Amino acid sequence: MLFKQGLLSKSILSLFALIFTLNLHAEMSYDLESASGQKYPTGPDQMMTPGKLCTTPTEKRYAEGIDYCERNVTTDTKNAVIAAYDKQLGYQIRTMNRGDFKIDHFIPLSIGGANDTENLWPQHKSVYKYSDPLELQLSQLMVAGRIKQAEAIKLIKDCKYNLPRCSEISHSLSRISLDR
Repeated sequence: MLFKQGLLSKSILSLFALIFTLNLHAEMSYDLESASGQKYPTGPDQMMTPGKLCTTPTEKRYAEGIDYCERNVTTDTKNAVIAAYDKQLGYQIRTMNRGDFKIDHFIPLSIGGANDTENLWPQHKSVYKYSDPLELQLSQLMVAGRIKQAEAIKLIKDCKYNLPRCSEISHSLSRISLDR
């Protein structure tokens, strides 16, 4: 009986390992296909744009006293970010209408993000319609002292990495009152 149980356990473990491997391969394939099959990113690349907090603040904001950086991204920096996404990830942003893109702060300035290239990515207009309303909502909640910076950053990253989650996150935040 013990032999049969051990064999059964090994079979189950082998099955889980196979499923995990297939899922991992499918996720990797999807990432490669999306980078080569789309003309522009639908979210920031985690390696190129991991996010960065303000390190040269012009002021402190909110009750929490977070560092705030004024917007300061040059045209050269914007063009360099677009060129890097095109070259390193195979996008074709430079061949598209520049007016369809903005250089987005992955961690928004309003919640303590930096102007550094580690916090910038080319965001298409079809994408920012999902994330911009949430950025405003998070900022308002921080002003009211209803949410801390760390939570706001976690939520905006979740939204920008998973666009379908943006409205769900916004809906759950709408239950938090702005009144003290």
